[in-house]
Amino acid sequence: METKSTSPCSGSSSLQFCTFLLIISLLLLSKVQESSAAAIATTRTSRTAYINFLKTACNSTTYPKLCYVSLSPYASTIKTNDLKLCNTALNITLKVARNTYKLFKTMSRQKALSKTEVGVIKDCQEEVGDSIDELKQALKALKILNANDKNVEFQIADIKTWVSAALTDENTCTDGFDGLKIGSALKKQISKIISNFASFTSNALALINKLDQ
Repeated sequence: METKSTSPCSGSSSLQFCTFLLIISLLLLSKVQESSAAAIATTRTSRTAYINFLKTACNSTTYPKLCYVSLSPYASTIKTNDLKLCNTALNITLKVARNTYKLFKTMSRQKALSKTEVGVIKDCQEEVGDSIDELKQALKALKILNANDKNVEFQIADIKTWVSAALTDENTCTDGFDGLKIGSALKKQISKIISNFASFTSNALALINKLDQ
């Protein structure tokens, strides 16, 4: 004999109970949706605040567009923290420095270059190597920077000195062109590479300069 299945909500009392459960479920679902919407709204508000912070900070640099484009992917990490901003800018600059060093190393191996041209490229590679060391020192000093320390101004000045030295070494590379026989195309290429590197360094220095303002 076939057994008929009985619905858990078939009786009047059971129906009332099921209705109650349905109402509770709908209320809970509504609360979850409200919480999700609030979280999304908060995230959007925070993101907007972080982006505005970056734009304002980058407007004080020599190359604001480059500054914003390079730092915006890290907005959620930087938030509105000046130290995190400077730390991120320096780390990006250090990465550019290392890539520049590798590029010059590759360029110096080109067989079509004269001995003079190879020498110029290696000199630039050496200057960039010095810049890398100086940027590392700046990052090291920034890491131990204590805003509550009475010597904080001297600590910031130390960071500025390291980054300024890195920028000077970069520019020294192109200063060595004078009086040397270098192909115009190579000279232009080296100048472009150094200019790109120097732009990142200049921006990082501008952001660091605002730490004690």
